[in-house]
Amino acid sequence: MITQAEYQRHYHWMQKAIALAKVAGQSGEIPVGAVIVDGKNQCLAQSGNCKEKTQDPTAHAEILVIRAASQMRQDWHLQDCTLYVTLEPCPMCAGAMIHSRLKQVVYGADDPKTGALRSMANFPDAPFSNHSFPVLGGIAAMECRQLLQNWFQHNCRP
Repeated sequence: MITQAEYQRHYHWMQKAIALAKVAGQSGEIPVGAVIVDGKNQCLAQSGNCKEKTQDPTAHAEILVIRAASQMRQDWHLQDCTLYVTLEPCPMCAGAMIHSRLKQVVYGADDPKTGALRSMANFPDAPFSNHSFPVLGGIAAMECRQLLQNWFQHNCRP
């Protein structure tokens, strides 16, 4: 159970991630946004999805913020950082989160197709994981889910 103050902090950062997701969606990307916050509650990196813009299948918001935060710190260890993301991460992103040694991951909407933190798999607690972290899902879930559903209704993809 989290305190009201913790919930407010998580909700604040999730709103930042949602704003990034909206910008990504408006530019033709699947609307997912992510933010990494350090132990002093300072934003280290933020991004939305950029797969279409860069034609890079690894340009998920989560990967981009992990790269940016690691470059900013000149250290790939992000053990005091929390990653906020609007959609439950996929296996690729979950693997990057494990390898970057994140302190915690907070996400908005569950991903019943490829969610690798709780919905379809639990990478952080799997036997193959060399690092585990707490996962908190469901922060602003309805808003995150609605953003994705609206985008897909208007941007049907083959």
